[in-house]
Amino acid sequence: MIRRPPRSTLSSSSAASDVYKRQVLYQVDNGVCLITLNAPQRMNTMSGHMNLGVQVALDMATEDPQVRVVCLTGTGRAFCAGGDLASGGASGGFKGSNKAKIPPSVAMAVRNLRAGMSSSESLRNMDKPTIAIVNGACAGAGFSWCCACDLRFASEKAVFKTAFRTSGLSGDFGGTWLLPRIIGSAKAREMYLLDKKVRAPEALAMGLCSEVFPAAELVPSVLKIAAEMAEAAPLALKRIKQNLNNADELLHFSAALDREADNHARTAFHPDAQEAGRAFVEKRPPRFGGLPAREPWAQSKM
Repeated sequence: MIRRPPRSTLSSSSAASDVYKRQVLYQVDNGVCLITLNAPQRMNTMSGHMNLGVQVALDMATEDPQVRVVCLTGTGRAFCAGGDLASGGASGGFKGSNKAKIPPSVAMAVRNLRAGMSSSESLRNMDKPTIAIVNGACAGAGFSWCCACDLRFASEKAVFKTAFRTSGLSGDFGGTWLLPRIIGSAKAREMYLLDKKVRAPEALAMGLCSEVFPAAELVPSVLKIAAEMAEAAPLALKRIKQNLNNADELLHFSAALDREADNHARTAFHPDAQEAGRAFVEKRPPRFGGLPAREPWAQSKM
């Protein structure tokens, strides 16, 4: 069901400010922080610069006592369409072009990727509620960001996709830990193993998002919800989120990210990941070679 709510009562007195190279914008109104991914020309794909900007913005929101609720959205047709494969992604561990800089070893790739994943960790673990305002395409690491938020609201035009299988990768930024806790193990396995697109009505039905709005009403509608949340007692919001997180962490999230970073970096060094990157840039179907008897990680040159 698509709800058509009244227009937001948020003021527009606070202009959005640039956090990092105009790729991430930051705005606070009525206790609500709005962080906006601002690279619409590349569908807000996650580069190292963008990921750094998001982390800086999340740190600012965490430390600002005026901020009670944090929202994340994107400009243009996408929320975040995944890693910017042509530039090496958020950590440089994936080579989609000859210009991409990559770590010289798997161990360094793991360290770089795990450090980059701190943005997901902040969304998940910060004391303030976080909301993903999914305005369009939401895939890959951007989908993981979406899942790291406490709540998700979507435009009727939103499309969700894990996208890692298609890229010859295993998954990063916490999605494989987060998604089963949102929609259940069976549906999470469908989304990762079948790599199917999930449109807004199906996402609503499976519990991936809380509500779906007409595209033009999405941001003001969700900001109104966030402003109502921000009016609650700050300590209550903090403790509610802590209680919910504690209930989930049979395996601590940080430990899950450690394991995920190791697996993802190792798949990024495999020849099939190299082929996926070349195919993506050359706009052709990938030709995967499969696994040898032993996976030559150390010999893999990207």
